[in-house]
This record gives sequence, C-alpha cells and structure tokens, in this order.
Amino acid sequence: MPKAQQYTVNPDRTQPWNALPDLPIAPDLYRDVDIYEQLGRAKEALALLAGRSIAIPNPGMLINSITLQEAKVSSAIENVFTTDDDLYRAMSDSKTGGESAGPAKEVLRYREALWEGYHYLKKKGAFDRDYFIKLYQIIQESGDGIRPPFARTFIRMGGSGPNAGKPVFTPPRGKGVVEAKLDNLIDFLNDEQSQPDDVLLKMCIAHYQFEVIHPFRDGNGRVGRIMNLHIITRSHQLELPILYLSRYILEHKQDYYEYLAGVSQRGDWKAWLLYMLKAVEWTSQLTLRKVNDIIETREDILDVLREQTDIRRPGDLAEAIFTQPYVKVQHLVDRGIYAENTARNYLNELAELQILEKREIRGRHYYINPALVEILSY
Repeated sequence: MPKAQQYTVNPDRTQPWNALPDLPIAPDLYRDVDIYEQLGRAKEALALLAGRSIAIPNPGMLINSITLQEAKVSSAIENVFTTDDDLYRAMSDSKTGGESAGPAKEVLRYREALWEGYHYLKKKGAFDRDYFIKLYQIIQESGDGIRPPFARTFIRMGGSGPNAGKPVFTPPRGKGVVEAKLDNLIDFLNDEQSQPDDVLLKMCIAHYQFEVIHPFRDGNGRVGRIMNLHIITRSHQLELPILYLSRYILEHKQDYYEYLAGVSQRGDWKAWLLYMLKAVEWTSQLTLRKVNDIIETREDILDVLREQTDIRRPGDLAEAIFTQPYVKVQHLVDRGIYAENTARNYLNELAELQILEKREIRGRHYYINPALVEILSY
C-alpha cells in the first residue's frame, strides 16, 4: 500500500476527478478526540447487538425479517419505493416460485445481492472486482460491468430549486482510470495492516471512496451500502448482516449527501466520519430493539401455543411465522415442518386465536403476522 497522504480536494466539479487521492488517507484526518469518542460509542452499540445476535438458537428467524427492511430502506434512498404490503407479499411469493414486479422486485434484488455478496466473501475471504460486479449485476438485473471510459457520468443536484441539475460532482473517467481507483480501494479493504486499523473507521472511509469512484452506470449507492455491511461481517464485528444501517441514512439523507460533498470540496473528513459512526451507533441500538422485540414476542406466542393448543412442534411453528411477515401453507411444507393439510389447519387455528390474520389477495391465501409487521415498521 502507498504511504498515507494529505487530502487534496476536487478542484472542478464539472470535470472528471481523475486525481482522486488513493487510500489510505493521512492519519491526521481521523485522529481526533471527537471522532474517537463517537467511534467508542459506535463500537459499544455494535458489540451489544453482536452479543445478542449470537445468543439466538436459530438466527434465521432474524435474518429474513431485518435484512428485508435494510433492503427496502436502502432502495428508498435511491427513490425506489414500495409498500410493506407489496414487499411482504412479493417475498412470500418468491419463496414458493411466484414472480414479483416493480419496486418490490428491485428491493428483493437488493436483498439477494446482500446475501450473494455475504456468501461470496465467506468463500473467497477477500474483496475483489468480481465481488462488486456481482452485486451490481444482481441489483440492476444486468450483465453490464464497470462503466466504460466513454460513459459520461455526472452527479447533479436534485429537486426543483435554482441549482437543480447543476453538477455536484463528476466521477473519475478514462481508460483504466476507474479500474485503478477500484483496485486501490480493494487493496485498502483487504490489507489488514493499512491505517486506520479500526474496522468501522475503515468502513466509513471506504464507503466515501466507493461512492466517489462511482464505478457503475447506476446502483452505486446500493452497492456501497451493501459493502458497508460486508466490511463489518467479514471482520466478525457482526456474524450476520443484520445491521439496519440504511435507516439512519434515509432519515438524514440530506446530511449524507452534504457530508459526502464536504469531503470532496473541502476535505472535511471529520463531519463525514462522525456522521457515519453515529449511523452505526444509532442503527445498532435500533436493530437491537427490534431483535429483542422479535425474540420476546415469539416467546409470548410460543407460550400461547403450548398452553392453549395441541399443535405439534409449536417451537418450529412459532419460529416459522417470525421468519417473514406473510406466511403461506407451502412455506411450512417446504420447511419440512408439516404436511399440507396439517399446515393449513394449524395456520387457520392461529388465525382464530388472532395470532395471525388470514387474508386472500388475488386468489392466494396469506397468513399475516401483525406483531412482526409492527416491529419491522418502527
């Protein structure tokens, strides 16, 4: 890796920033009391979430539910909106061979990319170009790769105000330029000796760098946010990608773009790092509350099943209805829990107990878990 260097800002927003400094950045840019204090709070919150998540007998109960929300919110940042109802139905149908469409399909592709990348890193052990291209191709449902040198890409001001449409930033462009910048980022991610040695600081810096490189025609924001989670899981700060990180970014979206621009235009790394570390702290706390609520509610319902019904394998059934908000008979059959008639009878019994809500939508029967829907919605 090259030696750390002082940061040189982007001199002209309208021209490709081919002089984007390589990583690592100079230690003076992050060795700051405020940054380290916020880093400590973020690490503490993340550690509490990690400790709680590894104590769960079957974490699959959380994986589907929370990663689905991460997918939904991260897509909303890019103005891909879907209702919870459409999304949960699409997820339910996808488990039984059904087809989804529109925004819900895009969100499910994000979720698929999240898991494909997670397993890719588990197998490969390191980031590489193929990792990023794989995420992009899944999200965009495209066979495309890194944008070609002739692709003129500009990041423009949104909205309808007087500055709408004006360039905010022009990513690097040219033969081999994007590839070289991406390779430098990959080296930074894989080099455990590079500074900073703290994974969360490294994640914050890497996310900025990826978004500025902007290696693909579209979908860069979503790829970059998936990368954040994979940096954390690859380092075993979390074993599973259940951090609901995009929620904070969506709720502070203007700040997100402002602080990104602040680094490029003023070299203001402090504001960016504080923002991202606060996002880790806040979303770790939020995700922990959701995890606890899911576990406690599942236990309450399991008590009802044991005390008020003669349902066989009540633990498996309680777990299944907290794996996703909309359950179908076929889900229980596919999981090998019950035969079809038994599964239908038990789900109907849960509906009679008002644990589930039975609903027919377009000729299909769904059993909705309102408690789980409520937990996921806050």
